[in-house]
Amino acid sequence: MFDLDNWQEIFYTINKNRVRTAITGFCVFFGIFILILLMGFGIGFQNGVRNQFKDDAINSIFIGGGKTSVAHAGLQPGRQIRFDNDDYDALRDQVGGIDKITGRFYLSGEFTVRYEDKYSFFTIRSVHPDHQYVEKTLMQEGRYLNTKDIREKRKVAIIGSAVEEILFNRTLPLGKYITINGIKYKVAGVFHDEGNERENKMIYIPISTSQLAYGGGKRIHQFIVTVGDASVDESLVIQDEIHDLLAERHRFSKEDDRAIWMGNVLEDYARWMGIFDGIRLILSAVGVLALIAGIIGVSNIMLIVVKERTREIGIRKALGATPGSIVGLFLQESMFITLVSGYIGMIAGMLFLQKGILTEMVISFGFSEDFFIDPNVSFMDAVVTTLILAFSGTLAGYFPARKAAKIQPIEALKDE
Repeated sequence: MFDLDNWQEIFYTINKNRVRTAITGFCVFFGIFILILLMGFGIGFQNGVRNQFKDDAINSIFIGGGKTSVAHAGLQPGRQIRFDNDDYDALRDQVGGIDKITGRFYLSGEFTVRYEDKYSFFTIRSVHPDHQYVEKTLMQEGRYLNTKDIREKRKVAIIGSAVEEILFNRTLPLGKYITINGIKYKVAGVFHDEGNERENKMIYIPISTSQLAYGGGKRIHQFIVTVGDASVDESLVIQDEIHDLLAERHRFSKEDDRAIWMGNVLEDYARWMGIFDGIRLILSAVGVLALIAGIIGVSNIMLIVVKERTREIGIRKALGATPGSIVGLFLQESMFITLVSGYIGMIAGMLFLQKGILTEMVISFGFSEDFFIDPNVSFMDAVVTTLILAFSGTLAGYFPARKAAKIQPIEALKDE
């Protein structure tokens, strides 16, 4: 491996056959370059899917009212199912798999919100305290809603970071009063939501206050629950328990899937991750096939090299060269071409990803930036792939080298 004469001869051969060596190296370079790009392509889309789910807790289930589609217990189809505070209590107390639970009472449209001489329009969302965990709300200042706010129907507000910036600028908002459609609310906290800018323009108030102030009575439009560390299958069991309990309370058939609607985020997330795991596997397989094509090209070129150097091999053997030294010479040349070309292909592929060129290409095809994020391949994965390539390239050169070592000196010297 470290014989200087061998390396001089290898470089002489490479220099003498530049075009052939360049073609061989390009096959390997292109194979690993495509493999790195395809691996990054799959990861970019997978990251995009994760981004779509980052706004809410992945282990959450959404429940909303619908209309009955079948007759049940003497009641006609077409009834509107409406939830209330008693349903909230029943779900919280009777479904053991629920970890966090919140209701939502919808206030339609945007409300005029004022602080002193500044005002703007924001969406008001009335919820229970557990909504903080469901929405992945990060508190920057103060606190979130608590059970005392709900019980006492307090007029407190938790404002988003964008609301703070618009209304308060550099003034500390905690303890200040904002006016929402003529009703004063005390700012108890400021939050940040990683979802998007729209979420940071929200204002949260206690659901009990909203029901009282805006004529909601005991009405709840939607429930959101989390299922802790339950698996997908376990979450589906919990989902069925919720459906059956609400069916019993509102007297609709347990077989009626239209009476209420339910969205299992954990199931959706697992399904999408499974799809993209399969896509990544397919893309990687395509890249491996391209790599194999390059390796086969190396093997074919080495066969040509053996044929061209038959007389030289015969002279070497006549002068006492061992089969092992001849095999080693050809393996070194094969490994060198494969490793150098593969390394250049790896660096080119990594730079292509890091510079955002692939991202720009994908977006130019009409995909949203939210669906293709940070395509990357870890440096360790790229190095391991290149080392496997080097081994494969060496293996590709072994068979031509073994053929060269078996050539008889007399036959080789007769070769024209």
